[in-house]
Amino acid sequence: MKKYNFLNPALLVLFVSIFMTSALAQNPKWKSLFDGKSLKGWKQLNGQAKYEVVNGEIVGTSVLNTPNSFLTTEENYGDFIFECDVKVDNGLNSGIQFRSLSKPEYNNGRVHGYQMEIDPSPRSYSGGIYDEARRGWLYVPELNDRSREAFKLGEWNKYRIEAVGTSLRTFINGVAVAHVIDDVTLNGFICLQVHSVDKTNENKQVRWRNIRIQTANLQPSSADNVRIENWIPNQISEAEKAQGYRLLWDGQSTKGWRGAYKNEFPKAGWNIKDGALSVDKGDGAESTNGGDILTTEQFGAFELAFEFKLTEGANSGVKYFARELLQYTHEFEPNQTMSVPNNFIKKGSAIGPEFQVLDDAKHPDAKMGAGGNRTIGSLYDLIPADKTGNRKAAIKKIGEWNQGRVVVYPNNVVEHYLNGFKMLEYVRNSDFFKSLVERSKYVIWGSKFGSLPKGPILLQDHGDVVSFRSIKIRELIDN
Repeated sequence: MKKYNFLNPALLVLFVSIFMTSALAQNPKWKSLFDGKSLKGWKQLNGQAKYEVVNGEIVGTSVLNTPNSFLTTEENYGDFIFECDVKVDNGLNSGIQFRSLSKPEYNNGRVHGYQMEIDPSPRSYSGGIYDEARRGWLYVPELNDRSREAFKLGEWNKYRIEAVGTSLRTFINGVAVAHVIDDVTLNGFICLQVHSVDKTNENKQVRWRNIRIQTANLQPSSADNVRIENWIPNQISEAEKAQGYRLLWDGQSTKGWRGAYKNEFPKAGWNIKDGALSVDKGDGAESTNGGDILTTEQFGAFELAFEFKLTEGANSGVKYFARELLQYTHEFEPNQTMSVPNNFIKKGSAIGPEFQVLDDAKHPDAKMGAGGNRTIGSLYDLIPADKTGNRKAAIKKIGEWNQGRVVVYPNNVVEHYLNGFKMLEYVRNSDFFKSLVERSKYVIWGSKFGSLPKGPILLQDHGDVVSFRSIKIRELIDN
């Protein structure tokens, strides 16, 4: 019988060679962006901060009377995974730009684009994503205490950026910090920033080393539970779906919504155009044009995210646990799931806790109420939004899109967020909450105000042009 040699040395060498070649082709390779001796492959833009190579590190030193400075790669990158070590002096703000641009037609060549924050200050925004010289903060790391503690002051910190398609993720010392979905810039350079400073922070330094990048066969980190900020209109990313989010408005129809006190969507007073759901201009009065609209579904514990855009002097709001019949009759009040009779015609906004949407500078309501509790982001007429200190950055110009977020936990803790910044927190149905209601315009409804275990989400018609989009929700359960 013929014998076969299955361990033929020549065949074995060939097999191993093919296997290794295939494996190496699939494994991502790191490319160094810094040779440890020179600034070859880099160029400086905008400010005049000092960049030099010292002991195998790139050292940036702050200089007075100069704008933000950027040491920029000469090459552009689209999809990549980037890593480096960072060490910064206390008091010196800095960052790592990525997918960034400098064009003569844009602010005379001002560097603009995404930045992973290096922040040794007490606010602890390191790892957040800032849109330099463009839209401002895209991701403020206020919800993730673990990520805010990841940065070690006065020590070397490993920074990692994963930019794959529209997904932008940041990590510090192995801890996930930020996750943004955005498509404004898909390709650009990487740069090391030294921020402009006042005299107290002159001659402070930030250092970078072990600067490297992968651009092929990328293997992003596994999924995590870090909050996702999606800036692409009316889209739910796969990562958001995995976390339980879904769209409440599909961006093109009235499906899932009806008018307050109606069984169908208003025939006039609202319009859908270019992926936005907008209130038509009325007389500025409450719910006298198309009227409020609300979801056909009801929600208990949830995380609601939405974008809104104000016109000058405009007023609106987003309500939750709304009771549309409460202010008129108690006949139907205990059962909010009933079908509204066709001949039931009422006006005025339904009653419920409200995330205030307002032009604080031009609408008179901002100066009414108590202590600013009718300003943008506030729990209307009950708790003012905290827009002091770092939270001043939550305010955007009229005409720009804002992100609102309302989180209602299973234990009735409620939070309001505006453009990533936490505005307020309260406990629904608590004694404190009830005492606030007793001092507000809602006093006549007492404990019935905002107390339902479930209720619809409502968008208010206040007679002013206000637009909404990217309305999404996920329901929360008690673990």
